[in-house]
Amino acid sequence: MDDSLGVSLMDIIDPVEFEVISVTDDVVWIGEIHSFLQHCHLGVDRDIELFVIARKGKNIIACAGLAGNTIKCVAVDIAWRGEKLSVRIVEEVAKLAALRGNIHLFLYTRPENKVFFRGCGFFPIAEVPGISVLLENTPVGIARYRASLQPFRKPGERIGCIVMNANPFTLGHRYLVEQALQACDWLHIFVVSEDVSEFPFAQRLEMVRQGVADLSGLTVHPGTGYLISRATFPSYFLKEQKVINETYSAMDLLIFRRYIAPALGITHRFVGTEPHCAVTAQYNDAMHYWLEGSDNAISRAVSVVEIDRKTTMNGRAISASDVRQLLRQHQAEAIEDIVPKTTLPYLQSYCLPVCTS
Repeated sequence: MDDSLGVSLMDIIDPVEFEVISVTDDVVWIGEIHSFLQHCHLGVDRDIELFVIARKGKNIIACAGLAGNTIKCVAVDIAWRGEKLSVRIVEEVAKLAALRGNIHLFLYTRPENKVFFRGCGFFPIAEVPGISVLLENTPVGIARYRASLQPFRKPGERIGCIVMNANPFTLGHRYLVEQALQACDWLHIFVVSEDVSEFPFAQRLEMVRQGVADLSGLTVHPGTGYLISRATFPSYFLKEQKVINETYSAMDLLIFRRYIAPALGITHRFVGTEPHCAVTAQYNDAMHYWLEGSDNAISRAVSVVEIDRKTTMNGRAISASDVRQLLRQHQAEAIEDIVPKTTLPYLQSYCLPVCTS
């Protein structure tokens, strides 16, 4: 028997079998996968759609999850590590992703696993030392993205940027854009692309485009996987929520500073103040640390400008979450006071009789 093939007599008698398990359809197996991951000291992210598992007899000996274009929850039983099974389970989930139309894949892991995943064809993009590293399955993906942004680069000493989810686009978003335009020579607006919001990405992008169509001196960009969504950021190997939030912020901002800002010549990033949400306020604080820090190994610093948010007549800061709450309460008149008219048609999907005139 040729040992280079990685085949033993035991494999022939009792071979390792691979299966695809749907999170929604196979409750029994999902319970066993959860138990296996706990045995490996890992949790489970809620956005995982499918698992590929490897079984030896009735026992799970390896698994890997797929959430959109992100591989998560890769685990191999300690007795099977070093048996090429780790590479095989990643290959199997990558094939599954390709069949679903996701060719460009991302993977988060602990930094000590970086060398192993390089052997699986994944290349590091950004790393929070000692905590997490983000990899993608191409050595040129982030470079190509930078190159795709460069045609949109504009001349000027102060080039601004806003990153928004716009779920939905409100008068608060519009006010932030107007204030930023007054403070810079050109403004780039990025709309987070991942579909984890009440309003799908295509609608949110169009809400922003139509909401600023009458303004000059700006470019609206569709987001990509390089603009990380908090909702899809992995937590299965990070135990504490505080660490998860801080790591998400760091990773997102490192990518922005190292790749996006230099491609477009961005010098300033604008954000609204956050009086209500502690998590968003923490992200604003992280922006100052990661974007304005003096570490030349990262890249040129980006100044962070916080703008007081637009308020309603009663002094409450306008927020997209308030709009969503009012939608659930069918309070059409209150909504019309805090969103642009261009947003109103998109709210019809909530079966709300809003005025669109």
